[in-house]
Order: sequence, then structure tokens, then C-alpha cells
Amino acid sequence: MKPEKKQIIDDFKHHVSSGKVAVYKKYGMQFVIGERQGAYMTDVSGSKTLINCHCNGGVFNLGHRNPQIIETLIHATEKFDIGNHHFISSQRAKLGKKIASLMPGDLNYTVFGVGGGEAVDLAIKLARGYSGKQKIVSLKGGYHGHTGLALATGDEQYRAPFGKNSPGFVQIPFGDIDAAYEQITEDTAAFIMETIPATLGIAIPDKKYMLALRNRCTQTNTLMIIDEVQTGLGRTGKLWAFEHYDILPDMVVLGKGLSGGIYPITATVFREPLETFFHKHPFIHVSTFGGSEIGAEVALKVLEISSDKLFLEHVNNIAGHLQEGFEKLKKKHPKYIKGFRQLGLMAGIEFFQEKHGLLFTKAAYESGMFSLYSNNDMRVCQLLPPLIITEEQADEILEKMDKAVSKLKFYSMAFNIKEFIDNLF
Repeated sequence: MKPEKKQIIDDFKHHVSSGKVAVYKKYGMQFVIGERQGAYMTDVSGSKTLINCHCNGGVFNLGHRNPQIIETLIHATEKFDIGNHHFISSQRAKLGKKIASLMPGDLNYTVFGVGGGEAVDLAIKLARGYSGKQKIVSLKGGYHGHTGLALATGDEQYRAPFGKNSPGFVQIPFGDIDAAYEQITEDTAAFIMETIPATLGIAIPDKKYMLALRNRCTQTNTLMIIDEVQTGLGRTGKLWAFEHYDILPDMVVLGKGLSGGIYPITATVFREPLETFFHKHPFIHVSTFGGSEIGAEVALKVLEISSDKLFLEHVNNIAGHLQEGFEKLKKKHPKYIKGFRQLGLMAGIEFFQEKHGLLFTKAAYESGMFSLYSNNDMRVCQLLPPLIITEEQADEILEKMDKAVSKLKFYSMAFNIKEFIDNLF
């Protein structure tokens, strides 16, 4: 190991997280990101390059260090800084108007934040404040972040180490409309879900289910919050994934990719009637860095690129190419691969056995690809490549997947799978 890398790991161990360093060392995954560009990231030592098929959950939709985004950021610093949340902002106004123009219906208002959890927290606060009700219904296996109210919507494994959950939160199984009708009632402030729950294993809902959920929310005066932090901005082949289902949410949460992978910014978008809550409470929610004027410029460029018709056509073309390759891999590895879950370039490889889903993360890494298993369904590994990949890079991904699946038998023998489950990531 080169001295520079060794020092970085040592500093990280002693000043950031000794636990993470121990896990990475144990499984031979001591990757320290150095140079990164487009679909690739290279270890700081120069010894290993990975094609990124996770993209930090969609942060790098436009690739690492996208030149257009960097140019926008540089130009923004010539005129703007963070700004000040106490004042009216030209750039937040411009970005809010742009988002409204790209949303259906009367989703005309936006409050900006820094992280997805913050944006979800605001959505829940607004739902409770506007409705006067407290109950929040979410999906088992869903994931909305690690901050207060967002954490309360998630599974117990994420909440329990910090104590008892906040009152008023109920979870229901994904796809179970009877459970939804039972729990989404007149006393429910909001129902929240990711359009496609990624941590649940790229669980793709059918249209009837989504329409029934929207109908139930309308019947009970429950606000429907759609979390598009990972699915938005073209990931599924449409600008917003909920467009596949012909529904109009009451709130939409955006994040990750809105940053262009360069400047953190998130958005809680809501229908016009909900804005009346802020008439009496215009300063009840503030975020010092939310909607930074520099960040707003970056987000405007991201929206310009992502909403372009040719960009979305490219996403769908590459998705179709990968789908053909996925079918070939399934036929080649029938003992391992159960199937693929895919909508656009949001995809997951589903294995018959949980251990193979887990071990694929390691095997893919050794094959030169980063793909992370879904923590709430460990049979599935997420495949979220940058939306700007070429057909040649799509073929490279398929080739590396083939190599990784071929290694699963060896890895099954080489690793204690229980220990692997307990420790990896």
C-alpha cells in the first residue's frame, strides 16, 4: 500500500470512523476515492478503477465531475455566495419557478434544504401543521433518511439503537392495498413512500396499486408525499418517476441528483393550497444553507440537462440495451439470478439466495464495478449507473456483472456469510 493511501486510512481510522476502516480492511475493500470522472472512480493509489453502478443512490446521475456542472459552479461563485435565508432571493425564486414549470398540476411551491432527510422532515412537519393531524403512514422496508422525522418513518433496525420511536408513525407492507386502506384513515396526516423503494430492493409498484393509494389518500384527506430523492431527474426514463403512474402527489421530495454531485441542495415541493400554512408562519422553518444561491445555480443547470427530451430518450435507449443484456445474463446463470427489476436506469439484480446478493457486492468490486446490495432485501443488488453512460459502457457493465456472478461460488466458500451480513457496510 502506498504511503499516501496508508496515511489517509490511518487518519480516517483515528479521526472519522475506526469501525468502517475495520470492515473495509476485513473484506479487502479499502478503496479511497482519488481521481473521478464520468462513470468512473479510481483509488487514490491508482491501482484500481471502478465503474460506478450505485452513484451514491443517484447523486451522480450526470456522472462524476460533470464539466457543465463544474462550469456553472465556477461562474456562480463570480457573483453569488450562500445568500441569506432572511431575505428574498433572486436565485431561489428562479429555481422555484423552474421546478414549478416542470411539475404537473399545482405543485407550485418549493422550500429548499441541504439533505434528503431535512427535506422529508419538512414534508412531514408541513403535513402535520396543515392538516392538524399527527399520524404518518410509511412502507416497511422504505427509506427516507436518518434525521428525526425521516428516521421515524423507517425500519426499526435504523431507529432502535437511538431509543424509542417518535409517536404517531405506522408502517405497512409494500404492495398491500388492504393494509393501506386499514391504516390510511381520516386521522392520518400523510402517507409517504418512495416511488420505487430502492433499499427494499428496487421494488417496482404496479399502476393499480399506486392509483389505489392516491385514491385512498384523497378519500381520507390524507396528504400523499412522494419521495423522489433517488428516482427523480430522469432516473426512470421520465423526469419524475411518479409520472409513470398518472398520479398527482401533494408533496414531492427531491435531492441527491439535484446537486449534480457538486453542491448539496434538496427541495420539498408542495401543492399550492399547502402554502397557506406559511401565511401565519412565514419564518417557522428555515435552513441556513438550504437553497444556497450557488447551489440554486447548479440545480438550475441540472434541471436544464435532465428535462431535455434528448437526454430522456438516451436514458430509455440505454435502459433498453441493458435490459437485453440482463435477459442474456439470466439465461447464462440460472442457478444464481432469479431476475431483474428495472424501470429506466433504476435497476436491481435479484438472486435466489440472500447470501448471493450480499456477496455480489464483493464480487462486483473485484471485477471493477461498484454495486451495493439493498439493505432491506439483501437478495437484490442495486444497479444505478450514471444516466450519461454510453452503449459501450453499458456493455462494460454487463461484462463485469457476468464476471462477478461467475465468482459467487468461490466467494460463498471463502466468506463466513453470517459474519459478512453483520459487518459489510
